[in-house]
This record gives sequence, C-alpha cells and structure tokens, in this order.
Amino acid sequence: MRLLLASSNPHKITEVRAIMRPHGIEVIGLDALRDQPPEAVEDGNTFAKNARIKAVHYAKATGRLCLADDSGLEVDVLGGEPGVRSARYASASGTRADRDAANNAKLFAQLKGVPTGRRAARFVCAMCLAERNGTVIAETRGTFEGVIADAPRGSNGFGYDPLMYLPDAGCTSAQLTPEQKNARSHRGEAARKMAKQIDRLPSVGQLSIPQNSKSQARPDPS
Repeated sequence: MRLLLASSNPHKITEVRAIMRPHGIEVIGLDALRDQPPEAVEDGNTFAKNARIKAVHYAKATGRLCLADDSGLEVDVLGGEPGVRSARYASASGTRADRDAANNAKLFAQLKGVPTGRRAARFVCAMCLAERNGTVIAETRGTFEGVIADAPRGSNGFGYDPLMYLPDAGCTSAQLTPEQKNARSHRGEAARKMAKQIDRLPSVGQLSIPQNSKSQARPDPS
C-alpha cells in the first residue's frame, strides 16, 4: 500500500517511512511527485485542523491517498506557544536549518530566567488520512512530554529536538538515535495509531492508487 505524505520535509518523511514500513505501507513525500500541486493554506488554529486541511487538499490535488500531519511544540508557561506556529515562530527565512536555529533561539530567549520546574512542554502531532476525493477516513494524535532544556544538546532530529529534555532518559530528543526517537515520539505514536486504523479499514486494497493517477511519482530510491 502506498501513501503520499503531504510534506517535503526530508526528516519528517524519513521518520514516517521508517514507522510505516513494518506495516507494509510505503510512504512517499511531495518531493517524489513529478508535478508539484499548489501549496495548501494552513490557516487552522489547531494541529488537527491543519492536518485535515493538508490531507484533503493534497488528496484532491494529486488524486492520491494522502496522509498529512501537523505537529509542533507546546510550552505550558508560554500558554501553549509556539503551538501551530512552531515552524515559523521566529518568522525567519533561509534554509530549514536556519529557520530551526532561529526558532530555537527565540524560544530560549522567551524562557530566560524561567526555572526548570516551570519549563514543562510537549511535542504534539495530529495525523489525518484522506481518500483521493478528499474524504477524511482516519485521524490520530500523539504527544511527547518533556522539559525545555537550559541549553541545546545533541545533533540528531530537527526542529526543537535539541531543546526538548527528557528527564527519564537523561538527554534531549536530539540525543536519541532515530530508532529511540521513533519508539517514543509524538509522530511515532500518531503514525502507529494510524497504521492500526488503516489495518481496520474495510477493503483496504480499494484505496490503492492506480498506475494512471493524476500525479505520477518518481521511483522511490529507498
């Protein structure tokens, strides 16, 4: 079974692909499409709404079974910020790495002087699966609890991973191996729940994409 993941983020595609592969589900990203669809307007005020917007938009635009996620960081002392604005928190431009660094710097500055006991935070991931005609057929949610560290640590992962400290593991999310992160992360939880939902769908074979679908994919090198 092949799913289009409504993302061009290589880190996210790699994570979801690794989680879904054992369930017999092949995942490709938007970068694998020869004809790029117009970008979805993510104007929802919750992760679930934005995941739904993307899944429906890209399913209709490509004629493919489409999985979308919207994820980000919620910090309790900041009233849940950066929330749905996590990826553009600092309003920075440049490469993905540049934007991640700017977002981390802004968050760190916002929490200056805040003691560890008040730095509780969580990653949240909402996922939505839509049929080719845009019908929503499954939705899931996962969370990943931690504390914002007093300094960035680790080089794995992406986004806010270097600042998300995990007290039980004694390290940040960016210090986990990819396998360790997938086993406990918000995206890992949401993706595993989604795989179970897909397994329960009636006549799941009917959801497969025909060879002459609207947007053809380049061969997946993995």
